[in-house]
Amino acid sequence: RLGPVGRGGNLRRAGARASHTAVVRINIRVRPGSAHPGVGGEHAGALVVRVSARAVGGNATKAALSALAAALGVPRDAVALVAGASSRTKIVDITGADPAVVSRLLAGPGRTG
Repeated sequence: RLGPVGRGGNLRRAGARASHTAVVRINIRVRPGSAHPGVGGEHAGALVVRVSARAVGGNATKAALSALAAALGVPRDAVALVAGASSRTKIVDITGADPAVVSRLLAGPGRTG
């Protein structure tokens, strides 16, 4: 599921481009230990994030949040885990993400590398 949660206080520097300031909340499904890491596709309504990191000590979660930030073109600190730290299904808030990009990623599989 995806949708705006609220408006973030986006501080703009002189000459900075306009950006999305809404917070988007989505469900993600992490697939640790993947031979083909990437972001894209849907599993039970959640965006699939495949990472090569194993699900030990939170490594897969950290890798998934970083991969999600890269796929959406936002800084890593713009992606916040809301729930599901020890679950494969997680809820995350993303500040500054373009909802159209999130929808495109949900529509089909994606791979990096």
